[in-house]
Amino acid sequence: MDPKIIFEDKNIIVAEKPPKVPCQDDKSMDESLLSILREHIKKNNPQLKKVYLEIVHRLDRPVGGIMVFPKTRESNQNLSRQISGRSFRKDYLAIVCGNPAEESNELIDYLKKLKTTNMSKVTKEDDPNGKKAVLEYKVIDTMDTEEFGPLSLLHIKLKTGRHHQIRVQLSHAGFPLWGDTKYNKEFVKRKDWSQIALWAYKLNFKHPVKKGFVNVSTLPGDVYPWNIFDIEKKLS
Repeated sequence: MDPKIIFEDKNIIVAEKPPKVPCQDDKSMDESLLSILREHIKKNNPQLKKVYLEIVHRLDRPVGGIMVFPKTRESNQNLSRQISGRSFRKDYLAIVCGNPAEESNELIDYLKKLKTTNMSKVTKEDDPNGKKAVLEYKVIDTMDTEEFGPLSLLHIKLKTGRHHQIRVQLSHAGFPLWGDTKYNKEFVKRKDWSQIALWAYKLNFKHPVKKGFVNVSTLPGDVYPWNIFDIEKKLS
């Protein structure tokens, strides 16, 4: 697979992760974006004896969108500090079932990971296993559909990085992600496969070596349900 490179220099590489492709190697043994990018670097730099490329943030396997990978230890440490210090901004697009009552809102929950099912759930604030999860959303547009009723396009600013955070919080708020077979009851009971409508569309962070910020974005492809919205126009 040829990777879609958004930006690359000697310090970092920014690429688009296709849906269904793992961001790093896992027990499935399927080709990951990390391994694909390592091969890309080897191909373009045959003189290198060893390729350094690491992962500093993740996307769930069903989710597509933009990711950044450090190509040096210095960049790795710098990006990791930005992420832990919450100065590393991640924006998502999501299509949810329903029409949120509030046009924009901040959701604050405490999430507990369920290791046996690889899921998370909302728990109480005093749960010792619960971790604070915060996101902001804004409704960009809503379309009525014959099969699914109203579908809403959301712009999401992720303020923390918890396991399945966006999926769990939106479901708990009453407007689950379209296509989510874990947290949307409508799709859990469906026999046919559907691609979750969640896309990591923008990253904004300080370049780990150079001065200034890197602001990069990518949009989902021309597939349902993304193509029922004029996303590029709505975001401009």
